[in-house]
Amino acid sequence: MRLSKRGEYGLRAMIDLALWDGHQGDGVVQIKEICEREKIPTKFLEQILLTLKNAGLLHSKMGVGGGYYLARPAVEISLGHIVRILDGPLAPVRCVSQMAYEPCGCPDEQSCGLRLAMLDVRNAIADILDNTSLADVAARVEAVRAGQADSQPIDR
Repeated sequence: MRLSKRGEYGLRAMIDLALWDGHQGDGVVQIKEICEREKIPTKFLEQILLTLKNAGLLHSKMGVGGGYYLARPAVEISLGHIVRILDGPLAPVRCVSQMAYEPCGCPDEQSCGLRLAMLDVRNAIADILDNTSLADVAARVEAVRAGQADSQPIDR
């Protein structure tokens, strides 16, 4: 799995929204604010956020003071869900994908060493991303910023 710019920017924007959720009254954040903080091109982020809105992860508010906000609590939105919406399957090869399975050209798919190794990779990636919520990441960011924790990975 390789995270595209679309996936990276989408995750960064969603984490930004999770950080602002609850700290800013109604949690509504303008795109230009996210773009400034995260150094993301505005037009590209507009497309990404529209995709996430259409997938049900975001809501928007029009007019003065309008912007985007999380459609559900940050604790209910996993990184895995966001990545799959923006970048598709997590599997490094199609023959281990749960979303987009395709048979490979191996003589025996069941005993293929590459498939077995890539299945472990897919499962490890899915385990981390599916069990890490926006709230988890936001809490970790805030702890690092407050000097209460380092930036080491979360133990699983």
